[in-house]
Amino acid sequence: MGSSEVCLKPVNMSDDDHAVLTLRNLIFDICNQNGGGHGGSAIGMAAIGVALWKYVMRYNPSNPDWFNRDRFVLSNGHCAMFLYALNYLTGYDAWTMDELKGYGSAKENGYTTLAHGHPEIECPGIEVTTGPLGQGIANAVGLAIASKNLAALFNQPGHELVNSRIYCMTGDGCLMEGVALEAIALAGHLQLDNLVLIYDNNGVTCDGPLAWINSEDVNGKMRASGWHVLDVLDGCYDVEAIISSLNHAKCLKGKPTFINIRTVIGLGTSTAGTAKAHHGAFDAESVARSKIAAGQNPSTTHNPSERGLRFFRERKNHGEALEKDWEDLLMRYACEYPEKASDFAFRLRGAKPDLKTLLEHLDSEQFRGMPTRESNGLILEKLWDFSPSLCGGGADLVNSNKFVYSDSDVFHPSVSYKGRYIRHGIREHAMASVSNGIAAFHPGTFLPVTATFFMFYIYAAPGVRMGALSHLPVIHIATHDSFAEGQNGPTHQPVELDSLYRAMPNLTYIRPSDAEEVIGAWMWATASTNSPTMISVARDHVDNIPGTSRSRVAKGAYVLQNDTEADVTLVSCGSSLQHAVRAAKQLREQHSIGCRIVSCPSFDLFDQQRGEYRESVFPLDGKPIISVEEYVATTWARYVTASVGMSSYGYSASNPSNYERFRLDSEGITSRVKEYLAFLDGRNARHMGWRSI
Repeated sequence: MGSSEVCLKPVNMSDDDHAVLTLRNLIFDICNQNGGGHGGSAIGMAAIGVALWKYVMRYNPSNPDWFNRDRFVLSNGHCAMFLYALNYLTGYDAWTMDELKGYGSAKENGYTTLAHGHPEIECPGIEVTTGPLGQGIANAVGLAIASKNLAALFNQPGHELVNSRIYCMTGDGCLMEGVALEAIALAGHLQLDNLVLIYDNNGVTCDGPLAWINSEDVNGKMRASGWHVLDVLDGCYDVEAIISSLNHAKCLKGKPTFINIRTVIGLGTSTAGTAKAHHGAFDAESVARSKIAAGQNPSTTHNPSERGLRFFRERKNHGEALEKDWEDLLMRYACEYPEKASDFAFRLRGAKPDLKTLLEHLDSEQFRGMPTRESNGLILEKLWDFSPSLCGGGADLVNSNKFVYSDSDVFHPSVSYKGRYIRHGIREHAMASVSNGIAAFHPGTFLPVTATFFMFYIYAAPGVRMGALSHLPVIHIATHDSFAEGQNGPTHQPVELDSLYRAMPNLTYIRPSDAEEVIGAWMWATASTNSPTMISVARDHVDNIPGTSRSRVAKGAYVLQNDTEADVTLVSCGSSLQHAVRAAKQLREQHSIGCRIVSCPSFDLFDQQRGEYRESVFPLDGKPIISVEEYVATTWARYVTASVGMSSYGYSASNPSNYERFRLDSEGITSRVKEYLAFLDGRNARHMGWRSI
């Protein structure tokens, strides 16, 4: 549809028609104010916005955090101005016109705005951070799981405390992303009938017509994935048809619903229906014609009509009434079900049982000699029984991950939605991103846990990153993080993956060496409220390492064995630490080389310590400090003078032979340390620069 086909509604147009133009015109202004933005899809989606925000969704603009609101996720997050404009029109206090004017600005001299290029969770009225395509769909599945679980646990006849529905907007791009396809399959399998996925089907991508790259039967694919499918043929103007489909979705049970709504990108402009409408400013003539049709002065901007504002702002009073009714219901519920009401209030506060005390009093001796993946599993089992907010599951490897659960605790309609264990299937990316959605449902109500082999967290990395960026507390259990993968070979030996997670801001990566440090890792992870944690554990059997400390894990690194006259410091973590300890003994006893030993389970935590403490662990006196780990060692360079590590991929062989093959057993470490000391020949190790040895 080109600009000549724009539909100029008559002066006596309906309230719905006027509201659609009001929204479109405000989006035009936001897009054009600083020379462009992703406005094309937002323009085409205006009628969908009116249907959702005026007639269908339950929310309270006066309290964006009202617990029992419906949640809206903009998976096609580049259309952010669609969401921003609706937040302003419906009366969210934080979303002023000045905030909208910040969209696309240079933000110089410290200027800030809520109207970021993509929606960010920290802003009122934004449920999750979106932008990387497909992530929002997976987040929405997590939100739907959270709502289903709480409803199953707490709702009673006549007392539906939790009935939040999840609405997710998607474009063509999201539906092609692997993470979305994984999450869509999972949602269908779980029969999440509180989830509605709304497809802005405009037939255009960034590069050109959708037909250039896609010819699949989308509706057929969604049905095959276990979804109800509805169609709306006119999504540009027919608000009533959109409302009818959305309301019909509320009646459909046993499956999530996919609504395929045909729209026109950049509707009513000179670039309508083309890739050129995806991003950039819109022509002045088309914008003027649209404003005239709405009875607005085309020479003014950012000035919605009084009629349009009244239409949308009514939702503010409506939302306040909805929340008041819910609070009254909560009071009646507390009278009739006082114990459940107490538990519900506990969860809403984000409160947890006293996990710190439980972990502090746990006897690590019962796990002596166990691989850390096994002690980790037993510790998680104790925490799971004690803390109802823990939920989640693994990516089909729980027997290897040692993630114990009971069949009665599975989250699935064939068992119960009360269950906390989620069988994610072999969907690592969705597992991480779905867990972000669960964590985002309400602060502290859930503490999601994921699990798979460390190597397979490379599949999940974008989801883990989004959780870190969004400050969502999720605990990721990465097992099989060492050469103990043995015969599975280099495909399963993550020699480089630690570097990604150690570099990821706001993610705490912890690699404990034994059960004592695993306990310390869980002490940190369960206390964290604004960042995810990755606990990396191995299948190697563990030596008895004297001096490890659960409390000192929070320091990130600490001196395990001190020697003020030592010639060298050896530092390690995880399953490598025992080899470093053995090497230190050989160096002392066989070569008269004194060694300090440092355990360093987490750079992230160590970096937070005061400078004096960091220097006490890693002195700057010029003596050599050597890291030992079966990973590529570049992340160590900021603290050590040399590293015993990997410079290649691994090998398909037994665990012991790999340590020998790559000179990472005690004998190999000993010889490499001796070679390095010979190279230094007494010179200041700091002055010689970091070396891989």
